[in-house]
Amino acid sequence: MTQANHQTKPEDLLTFTPANRRIRLQFGGQTIADSTAVMLLREPRRAPTYYFPQADVRMELLAKGSTPTGSVSGEAFYWSPPSRSKAQFWALTVDQKTAEEAAWSYADILSNDLDLRGYVAFNWPKMDHWLEEEEEVFGHPRDPYHRVDVLQSSHHIKIVIGGQVVAETKRPRLLLETSLPPRYYIPQEDIRMDLLTPTESHTICPYKGTASYWSLTSESGVEEDIVWSYLNPLIDCSKIENLLSFYDERVEAVYVDGILQEKPKTMWSK
Repeated sequence: MTQANHQTKPEDLLTFTPANRRIRLQFGGQTIADSTAVMLLREPRRAPTYYFPQADVRMELLAKGSTPTGSVSGEAFYWSPPSRSKAQFWALTVDQKTAEEAAWSYADILSNDLDLRGYVAFNWPKMDHWLEEEEEVFGHPRDPYHRVDVLQSSHHIKIVIGGQVVAETKRPRLLLETSLPPRYYIPQEDIRMDLLTPTESHTICPYKGTASYWSLTSESGVEEDIVWSYLNPLIDCSKIENLLSFYDERVEAVYVDGILQEKPKTMWSK
């Protein structure tokens, strides 16, 4: 595995290490895998993945499938294995319920840095439930190098879209998350809620919970899903409950204490 040093960020490391917790996954009303010997694979710029020892997997419920070909994008790529061409894919069937490409494994070593032989990984969103010990986990495994802090702040935050001040507050909550720009969570009373329209969009974060989204209408048009909120956040992020945050990379301008901020460059940038 790649060794950490002062020039290497944790998110840039390739590691395959013990998860040090009991992991279970359920599908079709049955427990498909249950293990205290799960390994956690961390790859640069990907969500972590759990690998179960084959002895702890209900292999009789898996049937070999063909290796997919062609390009992969979106969620499928996000949950694809390190080497699709070398992976053995498995379909999972329980009673009348089947998930194609539900799991993958390797018969050969991938590289000097990565030997996944004897393990099985599962496509997270195709499973019904994941549990770490007795707690259900959503979205993807929690990364031991990933941290989320929520701090009460007195910064003067002003957000401008379409020439209008759409949010202004001196009582934001500052959310600091590994590898992401700071996010300002603002009370609804300090936001032009009359400009917002709720949408059907939702995303899941294993650290914060399920986010709901709003679009904003201004003189410059409609900005889809530019605002989000965790209406019922996980307990570790309870301080952002019902507060709203904007994609700073998509708004016209963000001022912090009167200083115009440089727009962050992320996967959500325009």
